[in-house]
Parts: sequence; structure tokens; C-alpha cells
Amino acid sequence: MTNDEGMTNSEDRKSCAEDSFWNDHAELVVREELETRRVYDLEERTARFGEAVIDFAKAIQQDAVTNRLINQLVGAATSIGANYVEADDAVSKKEFLKSIGTCKKETREVKHFLRMAVRAVPELKPHATRLWLEARELHLIFSKIWRTGKNE
Repeated sequence: MTNDEGMTNSEDRKSCAEDSFWNDHAELVVREELETRRVYDLEERTARFGEAVIDFAKAIQQDAVTNRLINQLVGAATSIGANYVEADDAVSKKEFLKSIGTCKKETREVKHFLRMAVRAVPELKPHATRLWLEARELHLIFSKIWRTGKNE
């Protein structure tokens, strides 16, 4: 069963639970800082996102617990852009949808690993929140592209 936005009820519940984790009783703001120029080119936007996650990962003190987490976080974040480039160069609709679906999955993984990073290093929450919000926006974009392509 789906809601009006095309999400399943379980996806809707997950979204509410994730929002409450990052909210801390504050109103969710999609953009916390004004950008002088918003990037609408998804290839550039996903590249910048990967770079921002790499910079974030550098701030995490490496130890046995966080080392694997950092590798997974960076791997998922940089994979989003790589899979988008692959989708952009797809030779068939099926190949395009597969790559966009992978982008969608990777953005959800990034959100998960950011939450785990905050658990490991709570003082990084403000920076992680900004990255999580961008991952959330990218997930919504890729979900819409995927659903639209699937329904055509």
C-alpha cells in the first residue's frame, strides 16, 4: 500500500523515525545555510556531496570501531556520484533505472552510516546533520526519477 507521494507505508514510517533522530525537538530545516548558487546539475551535486563526506570522515578519530564505519560511509557517498554518471551514460532504460536504483540505495546507506557516526562521535552531529539532509534530498530526487521511469 502506498501513500500519495508513492512511498510505501513502511518507508513513510522510516522517514518519520529518521527525522525525529536528527530533529531533537526542533523543526526540520532542509537548508540550514544559504548557498549563493544552488547546484541543479546532479553530476556536480553528487561529486560535491562525496567530497563533503570525505572531509567529514577526516574529522572522525580513527580507531577499531570507527575505521570500518568511515570506509563504509565514504564508499557509499562516493558511489552515489559514480552510479549517477553510469546512469547518465546508460544505453537502455533498464540500465538507467538499475543505476538510478543503486543511487537511491546508496543515499539510504549514507543516511544510516551518518547516524552511526554520530553515535560514535556525538560532537559531530551538527556537521552530520547537514550531510544527512543533503543525502535525504538526493534520496528523494533519485526516488522520484526511479518511480517516474518505472511507471513510463
